Amino acid sequence: MISPLIDEILRAATANGVSDVILRSGQPAVFRIGGVLTVVESDLPGEQDLAALWEACGSEGGELDRDASLTTDEGVRFRVNLLRHLGAKGAVLRRIQNQIPEMETLSLPCEILREWAGRPSGIVIVCGPTGSGKSTTLAALLEWVNATMARHIVTIEDPVEYLFTDKMSFFTQREVGIDTPSFAEGLRRSLRQNPDIIFLGEIRDAPSAITAIQAAETGHLVFATVHAAGCADVVARLELLFPPEERESVRKTLAAQLHGVLCQRLLPAVSGSRALLAEYFSNEASSRRLIVEGRMNELHDFISRGDPRSVRSFADSLLQLVRDGTVAEAVALENADNPQEFARSLRGISSSMQATRR
Repeated sequence: MISPLIDEILRAATANGVSDVILRSGQPAVFRIGGVLTVVESDLPGEQDLAALWEACGSEGGELDRDASLTTDEGVRFRVNLLRHLGAKGAVLRRIQNQIPEMETLSLPCEILREWAGRPSGIVIVCGPTGSGKSTTLAALLEWVNATMARHIVTIEDPVEYLFTDKMSFFTQREVGIDTPSFAEGLRRSLRQNPDIIFLGEIRDAPSAITAIQAAETGHLVFATVHAAGCADVVARLELLFPPEERESVRKTLAAQLHGVLCQRLLPAVSGSRALLAEYFSNEASSRRLIVEGRMNELHDFISRGDPRSVRSFADSLLQLVRDGTVAEAVALENADNPQEFARSLRGISSSMQATRR
């Protein structure tokens, strides 16, 4: 059971739409609201408060850090990372929404995601930095599958975030550390559980990467997340998990099984909320060849210049957000991969808008 002070902090977080809570022994709690950090004016959580939180999350106290989940008495769920800060206990909690959002409400490329999800086998990767909404995107996509297709969906997560209710599909949700010892082992065992779709919470190492690719080869549709800065970086990140002598083989297999990659970031929006910035490509003949040959710079160029019906770069998405008035020009410049080139594109937008007013 968590302490009254931690309970009070989490209640306030829930009431104020907080996405993340940072707790450190003897220091004020910190909330992240709309991407902005705010110090909370309350009593300081102490070592006993943090120890009770650790115990409520299943820790025996001896770990240096631990991933876990927590459900409050009000039924609010948090993903928790227990950590030590200067020798004292701490924690970072991320609010998990109970309601799985519809894809349309997330400004996702819904048509292409549905196309990928309708394939009988292969692999789909969603990437981006921590906190960019990868799990939410895949939960929304799986919920669409749940509403439209009869599938057995096995998830391997650390921890389980969204809880699914069976509709047309049937879910087996497994949490690392509770239901299975690791991502790689959970993935291997899932192949014996008659799945149609496997959702792998994160590809962290070579065993999970190769098993995910092999699962796709053997007739399963695999959804997975990877921490990567862009779509072209995903292939490089995956092949670096393997020794040099195995990388060419990995690229060939991945190129054959990959349906597409979606990479996303969250930016401060004019409205005060956050806006989704998305880059994606559907893997076709030209991109397959680039992946097989390890020509990642050319893959990046392909994404920048590809057919907009199946490919979209961060730069194009960022320009669209500015055109729509969703993101301010200053914010867009701060987040552009090539600020100078993006500034020229922005001047083009401004000129066309002025011409329209005349």
